Amino acid sequence: MIEVQNLVKSFDLSKKQREEMGISASTVQAVDHVSFTCQPGRIYSLLGPNGAGKTTTLRMIATILKPTSGSIKVAGYDVNTQAQEVRRAIGFLTGSTGLYQRLTANEIIKYFADLYQLDAATYTRRKDELFTLLGINEFANKKIGQLSTGMKQKVSIARTMIHDPEVVIFDEPTSGLDVITAENIIKLIRDCKTRGKTVIFSSHIMSEVDLLCDDLAIIHKGKIHYEGTMDQFREEFKAFTLTEAFIRVVEQPAAVG
Repeated sequence: MIEVQNLVKSFDLSKKQREEMGISASTVQAVDHVSFTCQPGRIYSLLGPNGAGKTTTLRMIATILKPTSGSIKVAGYDVNTQAQEVRRAIGFLTGSTGLYQRLTANEIIKYFADLYQLDAATYTRRKDELFTLLGINEFANKKIGQLSTGMKQKVSIARTMIHDPEVVIFDEPTSGLDVITAENIIKLIRDCKTRGKTVIFSSHIMSEVDLLCDDLAIIHKGKIHYEGTMDQFREEFKAFTLTEAFIRVVEQPAAVG
């Protein structure tokens, strides 16, 4: 489970940044009192346009950024006081995740398996499952620096899932992937749900959101503008496509949060 309560994240601005943004304030509030809960066995989609605050929120959940105020619990652990336990419980995939260029795909995955202290049998089984699903075997011994963007993302996904995390954060998981691999990622996300994992999922591809998510929140300018189940959202906006409904929500004043 992920429990987010009154989450705030502010960033200090330099003089140059204030001039570029055309504002006089010395800080900007990227996330503004956001609250939501992600339940095990359900897929929660966090939607928002660029700059809305969704990636900042996901990074705070993953302990990459520290909240200015508010609280986050992941699998029962507090991100501020139990960050190490949170990191062991989660898998976090983001488009900006880097890979060490001089290691091979095999070496990267083995390194992270060792970090999570997987035994040899578990490591071999998990690696074989993931490499087969993602089609990594054909380039497993190539250095990361020799791989295409799509290949690198496949390795990032394997790294995210190698320790079979209880909570999984997918930030644009199919970005840069071919159609077949993207479909395999969809199957992987569904499998996480079937196995009772907590999944929070962010995507710009509305068809994926429509296909996958059980619950959703729409965030814009740091505030939650809508939160509910996907069925409630469809019923409330049944006269519109998902894209049209999304646009209508972000153009309205924030009603929740």
